[in-house]
Amino acid sequence: MAVLAIPAIWLSNYFALFYLAYFVISLVAVLKILSSRYHVAYKIAWVMPVLSVPVFGGLMYLLYGGNKTSRRRRRQMAEQEKRFHASMGETGAAALAALGEQRPEAAYQSRYIAQAGGCPAHVATETRYFPLGDVMFQQMKRELEKAEKFIFLEYFIIRPGVMWDEILEILRRKAEQGVDVRVMYDDIGCIYSLPKNYDKTLRGMGIACEAFNRYRPVLDLRLNNRSHRKLMIIDGNVGFTGGINLSDEYINQWERFGHWKDTGIMLRGAAVKNLTVMFLAGWNFSTGGDESVDAFLPAPAQGEIPDDGVVQPYHDSPLDGRPIGATVYHNLITKAGRYIYITTPYLVVDDDMTTALCVAAQSGVDVRIITPHIPDKKLIFELTRAHYNILLESGVRIFEYTPGFIHAKNFVVDDQFATVGTINLDYRSLYLHFECGVWMSGSSAVTDVRDDFLATQAVSQEITLADARHFGRHRRLLHALLRAFAPLL
Repeated sequence: MAVLAIPAIWLSNYFALFYLAYFVISLVAVLKILSSRYHVAYKIAWVMPVLSVPVFGGLMYLLYGGNKTSRRRRRQMAEQEKRFHASMGETGAAALAALGEQRPEAAYQSRYIAQAGGCPAHVATETRYFPLGDVMFQQMKRELEKAEKFIFLEYFIIRPGVMWDEILEILRRKAEQGVDVRVMYDDIGCIYSLPKNYDKTLRGMGIACEAFNRYRPVLDLRLNNRSHRKLMIIDGNVGFTGGINLSDEYINQWERFGHWKDTGIMLRGAAVKNLTVMFLAGWNFSTGGDESVDAFLPAPAQGEIPDDGVVQPYHDSPLDGRPIGATVYHNLITKAGRYIYITTPYLVVDDDMTTALCVAAQSGVDVRIITPHIPDKKLIFELTRAHYNILLESGVRIFEYTPGFIHAKNFVVDDQFATVGTINLDYRSLYLHFECGVWMSGSSAVTDVRDDFLATQAVSQEITLADARHFGRHRRLLHALLRAFAPLL
């Protein structure tokens, strides 16, 4: 506010020069936007306010728009990921070969994840899907108690309460026993849930801790790139991810928006290697360290864990220009032959994703989407509903979870493929945040995700085209405006 107000007051007697200076800034901003690699909808959403209000629009974009991580920091992350991915070696070749023989269309997807994201496919991995955070929490505690070497946690939100307090007590005891315990939380994600300098509190307990991309209460140019991941890794053999943060609403110990429906997945076996590499790359990026991954990758347990299909944990970084999460989702939609079931808290889809969903439905694929009925953010809830009309007109079926808020991010296709992770169907998750997910082919968890979707649908309200068209004129105008500026919300 001061950056905008002080020049305006100071230069009030020189309006022409003031206006010209800001006009030049806006022109530079527009050229920067148009020449960027951002999604076209993101470009349009910024160009409109910049051109409409050239005095302030350009400056606001230069301060807060897009990806402001420095080239040096980008290079650091690229070097970390390259080095850690190299440690994978030829991992995944056997899984990819088997996949190519059984499901060639799946091999195409898997190869993309491996080459674009450096995350190979694995067999010899047990998968266990959790339809509620309440259930996964109990398993997380059991696995934490077994830790002997290390525990890695990376979460967007940590909030003191029943869930975090019980986990923290285990972490404290394990640290006293000599287990290498590390916690990384997103500083913006925890800005209202944790005390300032909470990392120092954990270090006092013997727990290594980092606040990712620390927020500074000034003109911080890195606000957009948050770590939205949820990772728990134990001894390199067991890993958890999904939508579940470490806060009481995720286990229904604190009612905020009715019943909180969230999901997650536990991996045991070879595929946990990918999660370990993800964490350590982010840890080194955040700390400036240069730690090798080799000491944290256990030798494969021969024959102890039977194959449960192909399991491929993947990550998505806003710093590499490759929208892996969006591409995984898009490929699942376009490869669906019978059905695709989607669960998401936010349905803020771009034109490409909208077209893919509409084409799939018009081609006879059974496309169903579950969104919340009770919102956590009212503006985003209206934006979600603003996307209903075009989808419903094409035959997509939409359901709202009436018991409360649904935070799960799941795709399941044709009883063959599924992904469970942290990636919302909105622009921030798909293009600006650090995210992760687990892609599966032929795993037992695939049908578990399907069964959970159908059980959730049974307690949800179907939204018809007539319902969507029933909104009043003022609300339809609001929806139109929200869709125009959706990439900025």
